[in-house]
Amino acid sequence: MSLTLRTISREQHLAYIQSLPVASHMQVPAWADVKAEWRSESLGWFDRTGELVGVGLVLYRQLPKVKRYLAYLPEGPVINWFAPNLEDWIKPMLAHLKQQGAFSVKMGPPVIIRRWEAGSIKQGIQNPDVKRLRDIEADFIEPRAFEVADKLRRMGWQQGEDGGAGFGDVQPRYVFQVPLAGRSLEEVHKNLNQLWRRNIKKAEKAGVEVVQGGYHDLEEWQRLYEITAVRDHFRPRPLSYFQRMWTALNTEDPNRMRLYFARHNGVNLSAATMLVVGGHVWYSYGASDNIGREVRPSNAMQWRMLRDAYALGATVYDLRGISDSLDETDHLFGLIQFKVGTGGQAAEYLGEWDFPLNKLLHKALDIYMSRR
Repeated sequence: MSLTLRTISREQHLAYIQSLPVASHMQVPAWADVKAEWRSESLGWFDRTGELVGVGLVLYRQLPKVKRYLAYLPEGPVINWFAPNLEDWIKPMLAHLKQQGAFSVKMGPPVIIRRWEAGSIKQGIQNPDVKRLRDIEADFIEPRAFEVADKLRRMGWQQGEDGGAGFGDVQPRYVFQVPLAGRSLEEVHKNLNQLWRRNIKKAEKAGVEVVQGGYHDLEEWQRLYEITAVRDHFRPRPLSYFQRMWTALNTEDPNRMRLYFARHNGVNLSAATMLVVGGHVWYSYGASDNIGREVRPSNAMQWRMLRDAYALGATVYDLRGISDSLDETDHLFGLIQFKVGTGGQAAEYLGEWDFPLNKLLHKALDIYMSRR
């Protein structure tokens, strides 16, 4: 199968994404507008008959002082990763990106290697010998994923550093997902652990209401988000980022991004953003106040978002990044504990991969990044 690759229009790119059951929210054309500080390009792969068979959103970040770029395809490209001729897909992409002035390419194949059920993780947490997710036997393994990794290594790709829980610019390697396909809402509720079910009830009894907000509510979102940043010691993104995200994504598709608040006695206690692409729904950012925790606003809000995802016909509700550490003293342990309570699955992706087109500049970038 001979494939050709060329730049395509945003319209072609979006139409192709819309024809798929699922694709990452970082591979829709509007993501380029969210990442306004990067130059962007939509790539299309065409088969012999001229039919579009794959797409990729490339973000180009310029190196200081030189006209050379890091080319980044977050959670992409959107191609047939299990194709026996993977090289025929990747080679023309590298040639094109080199022509565009890229000195290094980073991509994140949207390929899952392993899954662990919530029950297995709970047992692992109770076992003192288990320190990491990898120490637990996986409930599902995708053998084709190992073939993809082997092929990439043979082509000269290098597996990037682990992205941890996806804090910062690297995408998470481990995520937590609640599968919804072929399940009733009752089953999903039954799968929540006892604590979650109790907390949802508690919130209901206390009169917590969960409402959807709009663009004008992003300032209130930012207030809660900045409280969270101080508490959890991370650098918050500015309000302008979320305003740009809202405008860009919802201009492309009015249902692409949603905003939720859980409030009690008229006071907003927690908030979250939700992203929708086809059958995949993500809980992308979360925020909460330091007050009102006893009425369990976050559990109430997640349950509402899960129900809404189900009503949209989603096949998966994705709670995004987790750390692979099961050590109770780890500062990210609370995150995995909270997400495991949904009764879903932890999933491990292939992670991000780098291809140095210019080894010297690639090394220079590594040194530059490690000093930041």
